Amino acid sequence: MKVSTRLDELIRRGRIARYRALSNCRRVSGTPILRQPLLLLGEGTIAFGHDVEFGWPTSMGFHRGHCQLEASTPAAAIEIGDLAQVNNNAFIKSEGPGIGIGARALLGSGVTIYDSDFHDLRPGHRHDGRPRMAAVELGADVFIGDHVTILKGVRIGAHSVIGAGSVVASSIPAGVIAAGNPARVIRELSHEGDAGEVSTEVAANGHR
Repeated sequence: MKVSTRLDELIRRGRIARYRALSNCRRVSGTPILRQPLLLLGEGTIAFGHDVEFGWPTSMGFHRGHCQLEASTPAAAIEIGDLAQVNNNAFIKSEGPGIGIGARALLGSGVTIYDSDFHDLRPGHRHDGRPRMAAVELGADVFIGDHVTILKGVRIGAHSVIGAGSVVASSIPAGVIAAGNPARVIRELSHEGDAGEVSTEVAANGHR
């Protein structure tokens, strides 16, 4: 192993250990594969299926960021299915209803997912009111592009693709390509001949 490669690996392991020490969520099950540091926070539950991965060395922000999952209240829950891959600097926060990510899902760099507004929308109650909340569910094999934001109550059906930079404020059916702010369905995913077309229609993520 070259000196520079060995040094990179030592630094990476040190950063991962530091964020593990900073994590305060005690209700965690499963052991993900960490290439980038992962911070786990909150009083709720966080569950990983087998071979869930976080971080990718050749994607943007690998060396200077971290992924963060927060189940902030005792009722909050985040569950990530088997073989899902989450790219660098993702932020996933549940305040109660829960966030579920299906098996083999691919999430790009800088993806953000919320199940709550976190503040009441009425001006006079933003500090003491009750925010609206609703569960989020991503189906199996979804492909979420870089810097996508997914808001409360959204369900994205299995196999669907969400284009980079989209804001998903309402549910997306299975087997489609969607993009925009707010995200809208562009077309159905045919599963045949789409490999090149998807990359030209929506800039997705850099897992490979």
